[in-house]
Amino acid sequence: MLFRLNFLLFAWRVFLLLGVLAVASQAQAQAKHPADQWEFGVETGYLWKVKHNSPLDYRIVPTQLVWRSPPMFEIWRGESGARLTVRNRMALVAETFVRGAEDYYLAFAGSPSFELWSADQKSALFYEIGGGVGLLNAKGVPGGQGQDLAFNWFTQLGARRQLTQKMAVTAGAYFTHHSNLGMTHPNPGIDVLGAKIGVMWTLD
Repeated sequence: MLFRLNFLLFAWRVFLLLGVLAVASQAQAQAKHPADQWEFGVETGYLWKVKHNSPLDYRIVPTQLVWRSPPMFEIWRGESGARLTVRNRMALVAETFVRGAEDYYLAFAGSPSFELWSADQKSALFYEIGGGVGLLNAKGVPGGQGQDLAFNWFTQLGARRQLTQKMAVTAGAYFTHHSNLGMTHPNPGIDVLGAKIGVMWTLD
């Protein structure tokens, strides 16, 4: 009887210890800064032509699958917990041409992401600038692109807000330029500016 009682007390202590460790582990995971984790997201928006390099009135709907890495490095950290970090941003780009000679543009783009986080870890301002390469369906229309291969350059300024520990929403102003770098003549290029919104999820 005494042995059984001692065994039950021992088992109860082990159970309590495991429970405490589990709670502590969960609290530690919840306390992890959003910028210190890999994340995946979807961004979309609407872009208008802003330069007269082409006579065509381009309108583009961009959709991007986005990955952001943990910080490459940290530029600044305040005593309150606010911080300025630099992360990698990679994206698969799928653009639908609502107006213009082409129908679509499929590409890859990458850039650093400069993020200024608030002390409460729930809000951030971000700035991104980079580029990549992809393919569109050029049709030989005057004012359109001269070939299927096209490079892209973009810049984005926006803000994000954590809705939960693992999900955030983003919104920002987005500019992108498409060009074949003079491989054809003429090479009108595409310059469009607009707004984008997105949803991000943390990857464990």
